[in-house]
Amino acid sequence: MTPDLHRALGLTDDEYAEIGRVLQREPNHLELAMYAVMWSEHCSYKSSRLHLKRLPTSGEHVLVGPGENAGVIDAGDGIAVAIRIESHNHPSAIEPYQGAATGVGGILRDVFTMGARPLAVMDPLFFGDLDTARQRWLVEGVVSGISGYGNSVGVPTIGGELTFDEAYAGNPLVNVLCCGALPRERLVLGRASGVGNLAVLLGSTTGRDGIGGVSVLASAGFGEGGLDDTKRPSVQVGDPYEEKRLIEACLELLDRGLVVGIQDLGGAGLACATSETAARGGVGMDVDVNAVPLREEGMEPFEVMTSESQERMLAIITPENWEAVAALCAKWEVRASVVGRVVAPEIDQSGRTVGMLRVRDGFDGAVLAEVPAASLADEAPLYDRPRRRPAGLDALIADDPSDESLDDAGEDLLGMLQDPAWVYRQYDSQLFLNTVVGPGRDAALLRLAGPGLPKSERGIGLSTDSNPHWCALDPRLGTALTVAEGVANLACVGVTAKAIVNCLNFGNPEHPEVMWQLSEAVDGMAEACQALGLPVVGGNVSLYNESAGTDIHPTPVVGSLGVIDSLLAPPPGWAWAEGDAIILVGERRALGANPFPLAGSRFALGRGRRGGRVGGIDFARFGATAAFVASEVARQCAGGPREISAVHDVAGGGLGGALGEMVAVSSLGVVVESLEAPAEALSEFPGRFVLAGADPSGVLARAAAAGVSAVVIGHVGGDRLVLGPIELAVAAIAQRYAHSLIDALALREWTAPVL
Repeated sequence: MTPDLHRALGLTDDEYAEIGRVLQREPNHLELAMYAVMWSEHCSYKSSRLHLKRLPTSGEHVLVGPGENAGVIDAGDGIAVAIRIESHNHPSAIEPYQGAATGVGGILRDVFTMGARPLAVMDPLFFGDLDTARQRWLVEGVVSGISGYGNSVGVPTIGGELTFDEAYAGNPLVNVLCCGALPRERLVLGRASGVGNLAVLLGSTTGRDGIGGVSVLASAGFGEGGLDDTKRPSVQVGDPYEEKRLIEACLELLDRGLVVGIQDLGGAGLACATSETAARGGVGMDVDVNAVPLREEGMEPFEVMTSESQERMLAIITPENWEAVAALCAKWEVRASVVGRVVAPEIDQSGRTVGMLRVRDGFDGAVLAEVPAASLADEAPLYDRPRRRPAGLDALIADDPSDESLDDAGEDLLGMLQDPAWVYRQYDSQLFLNTVVGPGRDAALLRLAGPGLPKSERGIGLSTDSNPHWCALDPRLGTALTVAEGVANLACVGVTAKAIVNCLNFGNPEHPEVMWQLSEAVDGMAEACQALGLPVVGGNVSLYNESAGTDIHPTPVVGSLGVIDSLLAPPPGWAWAEGDAIILVGERRALGANPFPLAGSRFALGRGRRGGRVGGIDFARFGATAAFVASEVARQCAGGPREISAVHDVAGGGLGGALGEMVAVSSLGVVVESLEAPAEALSEFPGRFVLAGADPSGVLARAAAAGVSAVVIGHVGGDRLVLGPIELAVAAIAQRYAHSLIDALALREWTAPVL
């Protein structure tokens, strides 16, 4: 080995020295490659683990928390729900179609690894402004990759987010969430156990695609040279039809009790799957590198062990079940090969019990690598990196946009309205026929039904939320408000939040300002979750999201999961009726010096103002308000009287944004007769909901009894939206809402740029 090989593989000199201390010798090339991928930022969380420990992870409904392939909660009626969120940012920036497609494939495997049938996918996406050919190419490629894989594998894509900002021009973000359901008794963990048991590789062959994939790509930013073709082979190539067969085969293996433990092969490939299953089970494992089916000739052992080729699973089975497993896999046309054996742990020189991972040239052949499994899976370096508040943050906060005039804000409101239908109409959102509320609304709503599930009236709600503009000004408060936004979105479909997952997208952790943002965001999430009684059951950290030394905005994405007890009728949508009263539910003023903050709002950003102080929140009042709205909507979903014709939370664009979207959907105008101040029209802070109904008396009475603020502020009718200083024609709103994204994507003819 050359003296600086470890540096070429992404390891520091200190990390190389630590590997020598663990092994009590110098590592060989294969061992060094395995440590490089397993100790990468993507796989080890070496810069973030210290902070993630502060998140609450347990709760009444939690069956499986962080550390496994997916979090699992008890949804009632003998049904468990698995949920996971991941990022595929760097691969998607290099090869948008395959990067996004394999992101979907990987998150599906995380969920069915737990024994759950994947029911739905969501996709929060972040791009630069759509005024360059490259950004439009990225959008089309990513959306095509998600739809091409999800539609083909047969899992509906039911929602997500779409954010455009110059901060993501050099480093787009592609996050993917998946949720699935299972009978509680089918729950299985990714652990190896039982000395003599077999490790069986299921699914696709192993190739060179994905060597140095997400485990390496996601552990370094894009430099001054930007993207180049040399990085394209590191992006995995997906096959959704192989994945579909793999899903069915794995679920049948679990139903028949043929599997002791199971783990997907994602980042770091076989090195990860074998070391993690062995470490979790406290055992060792021998791996025959020659038994791995290959799709390319001449692959070296380090390539076989670290390849991130897709559609592969590692199952731990008893020897007596091998024939049944092989026959079942043959039925589903899924390749199955015995590549490893579980072996007993050993006692090292210090008297510690250690499970060794050995890579062999044949089961009885020469040992090519020998390392403690836990040293790969659990004992990567843990860094407490320096943290520093950004030097210019105070000046940015001082530049508050509250001095902006709202006299001509109608055009500002039109500029905020954007229907994401162009994106989600490329996705099949109705596969399984469980989707009650699909893309384009506050949250998605699904019936809890499917093959093998107990009969139930229950449903689940899902939402993904972020607000990088708030987080850029105040990452702690901005993240806390993002958690609240997820709870509010679920309430709009009658769902009570039970747990969250997170995808923490940040810049270069070697920049002290980025680590300060990450630490603050974790604390904000912890505070909000503790106040609202929400456990964090899993997540992902994506760092090094930078281009040419410029970091993205701090972008924590929150995936929220909740349950509705009785889903017999759909909840109200956004379309109100002529003559409806408009009820504003929730506290009309934010905490803080400015009751109607514009900091981080779409209005301020449209005016080129990125500063200001974000408004605060009273979590006790917010929680009561969200619970009230959820109960009102759930009453109708359970078959109660339909007193509410429409419901929408007040979020991006403030009250004007919510009303504008409802006007666009219903083609009916609205006149708001009472605003406390002009800025209330466009101010953004969570905890407010717009409800519409012909007779508001029942809602108002129940709100008063619950101690929740609710007031009639206007009525539906006419052909105009009248909101304080804003007056717009319904036709203008509908046209802008429907066409703004399409127009932005079709500014001129364009082709894929040369990278």
